[in-house]
Amino acid sequence: MVKETLYYDVLGVKPSASAEELKKAYRKLALKYHPDKNPNEGEKFKQISQAYEILSDQRKRDLYDKGGKNVVHQLSISLEDLYNGATRKLALQKNVICDKCEGRGGRKGAIECCPNCRGTGMQIRIHQIGPGMVQQIQSVCMECQGHGERISPKDRCKSCTGRKIVREKKILEVHIDKGMKDGQKITFHGEGDQEPGLEPGDIIIVLDQKDHPTLTRQGEDLVMCMDIQLVEALCGFQKPITTLDNRTIIITSHPGQTVKHGDIKCVLNEGMPIYRRPYEKGRLIIEFKVNFPGSGFFSSDKLYLLEKLLPARQAVEETEEMEQVDLMDFDPAQDRRHCYNGEAYEDDEHHPGGGVQCQTS
Repeated sequence: MVKETLYYDVLGVKPSASAEELKKAYRKLALKYHPDKNPNEGEKFKQISQAYEILSDQRKRDLYDKGGKNVVHQLSISLEDLYNGATRKLALQKNVICDKCEGRGGRKGAIECCPNCRGTGMQIRIHQIGPGMVQQIQSVCMECQGHGERISPKDRCKSCTGRKIVREKKILEVHIDKGMKDGQKITFHGEGDQEPGLEPGDIIIVLDQKDHPTLTRQGEDLVMCMDIQLVEALCGFQKPITTLDNRTIIITSHPGQTVKHGDIKCVLNEGMPIYRRPYEKGRLIIEFKVNFPGSGFFSSDKLYLLEKLLPARQAVEETEEMEQVDLMDFDPAQDRRHCYNGEAYEDDEHHPGGGVQCQTS
């Protein structure tokens, strides 16, 4: 008999579902709620993945069906922790079987079958709802709280007051290996809540990575954006970067190596350590943003000198049929207006009336 059905409900299947039915239901839901397709359903996707992870493993499914529930905790960690590895201590409260009464709830022989429900834990009441019509109502037995047995107050264990279990503080040491990922699970088998007659479940720690101010992780790679000035883009530069293990590396672009706006370059072996192969690392990927100087940064004579140094621009041979126009700053509010010789006019058919002065920069 299945005592817990939440994971089956999450996947939308019956507790008797076959392995193939579970897989089919998981694939359908995972496709629907995947973060790439549904960015706002990340929590739902985690629930679906967790449910399938338990139910697709026969040993875990058997424990779950028997009521050996797993306890899941999130552990907030930094990108530095995932890069360097770390150990975190986690204090938890969990149920353990009372050692004073060995999980009986009272002295030996003091436990008796509940006479109210005859050991079933449930009460059935017959309620007449009309002539010749009755309704059968089933509810938890209030006498034994659904346990099917009772202990006289004078015979109850003083330590657990008859509950058979007590709360206990547990300190877990969570070892985070280099290269672990956001959402990765660390399992402590058999460390979950204890209950007489049931095998305890697991404590599952889910790693929750905090955002880093400058670096983003993509698999085994680290990605960052670097601002450079126009002179650096054209003439070379050196930029120091502090790594996640507090080293300083110098990013160098040699004179003559032009870096364009939006260029993406990488440094090998400066990304994330690869899980369980920590001496191998991914790439540090850098996207460059070139900051151009503002208008009027040079006088005309100096611009002439600069032009002599830069590659020649293409000359245009003007003819009488050609018409010169000026570039202006784009204003979305003017997308339906037509500018001519510094004036803006509305379409006469739809907006009769005089024109207004066009904005100039």
